[in-house]
Amino acid sequence: MSRYSWYGLPSAAGASSNTPARPPRGLSPAVAWLLSVTCGLAVANVYYSQPLLDLIARDYGIDPAAIGLVGTLTQTGYALGLLLIVPLGDHLDRRALTTAQLGLSVLALLAVAVAPSAPLLLAAMAAVGVLAVVAQVVVAHSASLAAPGDQGRVVGTVTSGIVVGILLARTVAGTIGDLAGWRAVYLASAVATGAMACAVAAALPPERRRPAGRIGYPRLVGSVFTLFAEERVLRVRAVLALLTFTSVTVLLTPMVLPLAAPPFELSHTEIGLFGLAGAAGALGAGHAGRQADRGRAERTAGLGLVAMLAAWLPAALLPHSVWWLVLAVVVIDYGLQSVHVVNQHLLYQVRPEARSRLTAGYMLLYSVGCGAGAIASTLVYDHGGWSAVCLLGAATSLAALVYWLTAQRS
Repeated sequence: MSRYSWYGLPSAAGASSNTPARPPRGLSPAVAWLLSVTCGLAVANVYYSQPLLDLIARDYGIDPAAIGLVGTLTQTGYALGLLLIVPLGDHLDRRALTTAQLGLSVLALLAVAVAPSAPLLLAAMAAVGVLAVVAQVVVAHSASLAAPGDQGRVVGTVTSGIVVGILLARTVAGTIGDLAGWRAVYLASAVATGAMACAVAAALPPERRRPAGRIGYPRLVGSVFTLFAEERVLRVRAVLALLTFTSVTVLLTPMVLPLAAPPFELSHTEIGLFGLAGAAGALGAGHAGRQADRGRAERTAGLGLVAMLAAWLPAALLPHSVWWLVLAVVVIDYGLQSVHVVNQHLLYQVRPEARSRLTAGYMLLYSVGCGAGAIASTLVYDHGGWSAVCLLGAATSLAALVYWLTAQRS
């Protein structure tokens, strides 16, 4: 089977010069899942360091108070990549851009694994963050390759990989780190990323789409902000992303503090298992995509927002049992993914020539939400404990629901 027939295009053997070319049938489930795994591996690279910070600090003799710079530089690199690399997907062949980023990611991951000094490690970590935005290039590409009426399912499938990658990165890194050291985590990721680069290059044909006209790089990047002024759907969906990802980060960031303290006193490995609970919520991505394809996008988003608000009730019951928090993580992540997939589905219905830039703008506010939630939740926990965190999270989720209702009526 040729790569073109796997992708959904008629193979050369079955084509005839007297027979009109059939339209592409879209992205096959096998390739959609391949892209999903690719996205999960790419995004996981940003989060591997979190459970490894104490090992890294000890290896390089870095002050524990300063080791957080590793995560900060990686996240900063990711934000820069959203603005500086993702828009190129509207200007270049996305298949070539994807494979190039994956190949460079292999080099960056190897640089992290063998870095002989702290400054070189930090530089390599920043490069890993910049290149991890290949996941957003892939999401936009998958939407372009999907057949009409199947875009929601495809985007949901690919997005579920990102969710699982984020949630399981800490568990995988902690396990490998305990068994073989922190450098082994990045060596393993380099091998896996290289394999994905080869698989993607073989599975996808070069794009037949060509950007309309020529546009300089500075103008291309600047147009990300222009799109906010021109497209109401981007403004609405990006604000929803900011609020919903703030809410989820408010739950996930400080929960290690009460779980590690009495009466639970869970180990870091046990706390990392909460990622498995959140991964169950990734099922919401696929369901939301199918509902969006059936014309129920806004209804699905509304139900997701209600679920996110409702999740804070079991979260507030954590002092009574850790299982309430497990339930809260599953429910809030299910709701988040429902909203996230619908947001992307609706974005991709407008301006097909600007899908990558729409993705970049949307994800920039997503990043702001994650950062705001992390900072606010730790400050609130320090002053008011877990109950105050739950009040903050519930207020943010309520704000997202009210904003969505207001947007529907305007």
